[in-house]
Amino acid sequence: MCGRYAASRRPEDLAGIFEIEKWEPEETLDADYNVAPTKEVHAVLSRPLKDADDPRPVRQLRTLKWGLVPSWSKTPEGGARMINARAETVHEKPSYRRAFAARRCILPADGYYEWVTGKQERDLEVEGKKKRPRKQPYFVTPADGSVFAMAGLYEFWRDRTLPDDHPLAWWVTCSVITTEAETTPLAVAPEQGPHSLAEIHPRMPLMLTPDRWDAWLDPSRTDPEDLRGLLAPPPPGLMRAYPVTTAVSNVRNNGSELLKELAAPEEGTLF
Repeated sequence: MCGRYAASRRPEDLAGIFEIEKWEPEETLDADYNVAPTKEVHAVLSRPLKDADDPRPVRQLRTLKWGLVPSWSKTPEGGARMINARAETVHEKPSYRRAFAARRCILPADGYYEWVTGKQERDLEVEGKKKRPRKQPYFVTPADGSVFAMAGLYEFWRDRTLPDDHPLAWWVTCSVITTEAETTPLAVAPEQGPHSLAEIHPRMPLMLTPDRWDAWLDPSRTDPEDLRGLLAPPPPGLMRAYPVTTAVSNVRNNGSELLKELAAPEEGTLF
């Protein structure tokens, strides 16, 4: 699952990391240490430029809304619930299969937040029998400090209640693809707490290593069976996790202090 993440890198830094050819300064977003569903986020994608004579796909940094609204939806209300798409079924689900075939993106992040629960509660959540209560938040991030490149999808939705020339007539929304969490040991684990991502939560965002970026963003690759090969989890042992303040549980809190590592879980939030 991915329900909250941090994204603090500047657009000019992202442009260098992802070899961006086009980005609009007016779409620049401030650093966000508590990205929540329905917020605007930066996304890397490849598609021809609008109104350009050259049909060549151009790698762009765009601002999208997190929470995918399928093109066939009558209203956008369901977007807040469609923040994640499962890697195992993304190729066949009606809400995601068209975007998977033609509109893939990368959502750059510093890492993501997840809240630890006991094993029995996690098992019930997997079975859909119980909503997981929030407990001690952990921040999961690449151990080497590199960008956390989350596999994503994006979609266009037309608001038919507005005229064609209205600036909000078109919505561009996105979803994060998730996969089974790693059961192998973390590269760096806290002294007190989980020693694998699976001990934190059964799901995790699908991280794309740099060798997969070009293939994932290539709009000419449209065969679902071919694309499914890109959904394999990254090599194990790339991630670290550490406890952070429970202040991150409130989306109104937003600052670099949310990423500060705690020496131990906060009182009352035992692993």
